[in-house]
Amino acid sequence: MPAKKAPKRHTIASTETANLPVVKKQKVSHSSHGQEKGLVLVLGQGDVGQLGLGEDVLERKRPALVTLPEGIVQAVAGGMHTVCISDIGNVYTFGCNDEGALGRDTSEEGSETLTGKVDLGEKVVQVSAGDSHTAALTEEGTVYVWGSFRDNNGVIGLLEPMKKCTLPVKVPLDKPVVKIVSGNDHLVMLTVSGELYTSGCGEQGQLGRVAEHFANRGGRKGLMRLLEPQMVIMKPRGKVVFTDVFSGAYFTFAVSKEGHVYGFGLSNYHQLGTESTNTCFVPVKLTAFKNSTTSWVGFSGGQHHTLCLSSDGQVYSLGRAEYGRLGLGKDAKEKSEPTPVAGISDAQVVACGASVSYAVTKQGSVFAWGMGTNLQLGTGEEDDEWSPVEMTGKQLENRVVLSVSSGGQHTVLLVKDKQES
Repeated sequence: MPAKKAPKRHTIASTETANLPVVKKQKVSHSSHGQEKGLVLVLGQGDVGQLGLGEDVLERKRPALVTLPEGIVQAVAGGMHTVCISDIGNVYTFGCNDEGALGRDTSEEGSETLTGKVDLGEKVVQVSAGDSHTAALTEEGTVYVWGSFRDNNGVIGLLEPMKKCTLPVKVPLDKPVVKIVSGNDHLVMLTVSGELYTSGCGEQGQLGRVAEHFANRGGRKGLMRLLEPQMVIMKPRGKVVFTDVFSGAYFTFAVSKEGHVYGFGLSNYHQLGTESTNTCFVPVKLTAFKNSTTSWVGFSGGQHHTLCLSSDGQVYSLGRAEYGRLGLGKDAKEKSEPTPVAGISDAQVVACGASVSYAVTKQGSVFAWGMGTNLQLGTGEEDDEWSPVEMTGKQLENRVVLSVSSGGQHTVLLVKDKQES
């Protein structure tokens, strides 16, 4: 007889459970999270599969379409790999997997050169990619990482010293994160309460929290000083609430609630906008960006140069001038403060590769300039471009560009058909 009562007890239990309040985690949101669904185009070098076009395609002079199983809302280029998020929050990767940057099994020959899904089990709203690492932010503010950080002497590990992670691992941070950015070998996380947490290589000051004498592999405390995500402390002691963060290869920009711009990391060509070329191991309030008429909404850094975007759609550049990466013409010299780039108006996105630069306009055009060697400019030639050139190609016809991201030798565009605009 007890067997007959079992379903009744079960019904009561589920009724009681149904009446309990469901504690739902708050979903995080930030203006940087991709919303518009599009198609992925790639160009440049693909010798390790970073174009996602298979083993036989080693380069593309013009943008080429990548086949993906779902509509894509964000596509980013790492050093030698590419990461995409679909409109339902799945992550897809392709490219070099030597340090585990793809976050998936690529033991089958050639599988790294084609699109493959990363098994995360949670909805991802943003991704970032460095030379050998990838990070993913979930809708609940949790960060997962895979791959490895490196310094000048090689692998340093990801969350534990000298250990790379070939599959996603959760970052041990108990505060919800709203935005992530990656430099070549560092990760910056902006929390919901406006704090910055950093991890990775600190040799060039890019973590903003590791003094120079500890920068080489963490000094006496060792690598955990670098790999364990810790908060960037603002000195002199005073609470600064940050609303946005951006990255260059070896440096970081952060914007405060009041609109002040802070920077830390490598500035050997004034790429941080500092007067000197000294490395900044702690955050510096950057006076070069203090302009009562300009509010800054975007930054992107290459190896030695920076692009900045003002709220009125004007593109500025600073840092190293070689190969035309500043877009200021053939006679341009190194710049220590933001200098307007002529020929582009109404910009809404700026992006840098190592020695190349891009801007996407509100009308959906993409302009490129800088080093042509890796065919990343989309001109079809290897010549350097010293001023912005509008990118063209069959795959760009009747399409608008939503975003652009550039890695070591390849570039990724997110586009959509014009009739959907």
